[in-house]
Amino acid sequence: MATLLEKLLFVSDDESEVYALLRATPLFQQLSLRELRQIESILHERNYVPDEIIFEQGEEGLGLYVVRSGRVRVSALENGREREIATLGRGQFFGELALLDGSPRSAQARAVEPSELIGFFRPDLQKLCDTNPRIAAKFSVELARWIGKRLRETIQNGQRATTVHTA
Repeated sequence: MATLLEKLLFVSDDESEVYALLRATPLFQQLSLRELRQIESILHERNYVPDEIIFEQGEEGLGLYVVRSGRVRVSALENGREREIATLGRGQFFGELALLDGSPRSAQARAVEPSELIGFFRPDLQKLCDTNPRIAAKFSVELARWIGKRLRETIQNGQRATTVHTA
């Protein structure tokens, strides 16, 4: 078993690939290597075969996913018709609203090809808030920025925003 010092100084090729992926993902870019290592310890790897559903529209959201490899199609059923929202590849993320609450998913996510995803779930973020509030705060601020950015893009594209609140 590796000592703490060895864990801090040496990173396997597989781990370094995960760190590089997270570093390239906007939600994690502001974190240091040491902070990324703490985040990495609570991430979950998931593998999906082509056409496998990652989550269904309407089910409770549990967390976000980062695409490590493969492609994922995100689509929503509206007025009885399926509308493609995005096809995502390596380094892209989806499902981030689920980190904030357990509201039903607004879309379905499905693997287009063999896909490996990295999951970061709400209970893990809550635990991080308890154990390392500084890292949790840095991550949460970036999460809020991205959610705001996506909301602005939705409004600018003329699509109806479903959760806009005014004072």
